[in-house]
Amino acid sequence: MASENSTVVTEFILLGLTQSHNIQLLVFVLVLIFYLIILPGNFLIILTIRTDPGLTAPLYFFLGNLAFLDASYSFIVAPRMLVDFLSEKKVISYRGCITQLFFLHFLGGGEGLLLVVMALDRYIAICRPLHYSTVMNPRACYALLLALWLGGFVHSIIQVALILRLPFCGPNQLDNFFCDVPQVIKLACTDIFVVELLMVFNSGLLTLLCFLGLLASYAVIICRVHRSSSEGKNKALSTCTTHVIIILIMFGPAIFIYTRPFRAFPADKVVSLFHTVIFPLLNPVIYTLRNQEIKASMRRLLNQHLA
Repeated sequence: MASENSTVVTEFILLGLTQSHNIQLLVFVLVLIFYLIILPGNFLIILTIRTDPGLTAPLYFFLGNLAFLDASYSFIVAPRMLVDFLSEKKVISYRGCITQLFFLHFLGGGEGLLLVVMALDRYIAICRPLHYSTVMNPRACYALLLALWLGGFVHSIIQVALILRLPFCGPNQLDNFFCDVPQVIKLACTDIFVVELLMVFNSGLLTLLCFLGLLASYAVIICRVHRSSSEGKNKALSTCTTHVIIILIMFGPAIFIYTRPFRAFPADKVVSLFHTVIFPLLNPVIYTLRNQEIKASMRRLLNQHLA
């Protein structure tokens, strides 16, 4: 029994995004250019919100944390992927694989909960405006932030705990460019039906329920805004529309990957590339491009430092 439960595999071989050298080189150049342009923009968003005294509303507090989570999330997969593009043998240790998987779901789960918190913030601001300053006070904002970090940790640690109990004693080739639950558990030397079912419930079902709940929430908010005649109607609609776009970008690929049995599909790697590398950095940028206050504040900040 002891030998069956021991972990024999000490490293995993990543098969990568594609076996074509030309495609790998093209993706390497495109991802590198994307990062050199977009990543500094995310840090600029964080700096702008932190330094501008006019951006102290809870909405901007949560947006700054969204930019931080997305920037952190982008460091989990992309740097190693770029290095592996230039390497003939793509190897990651067992511990490195588990660590990557943990932070991937820790930050990803936290971001999903942050979008729920941002929806709650918009609901109170639009549907209960007289109570907004009382309910969404600084103490409540920090409490919600702590709750989403704890939620992301619990979500991730459950998956890691389930994987650590699996024996790995045979093949060690992961058909992906990073370590994730669907590919890792398929290499276990045991029946994984129960574990796979638990993973689908932990990631897939919760993701789907959050997605549907968020869409329903914003549908209610947008209907409420349409019926109102306030001066900030257009601004509120723009903010809610932006949130819906980010929700679609965030949850769409996650639903595709985690809400079904872990069987390989041809589009898996492409969806994973956008989900782990491209979309995280785009979320805060999309919001910023549709928010006049942040754009004006960023221009002032750049003018001060470039003048």
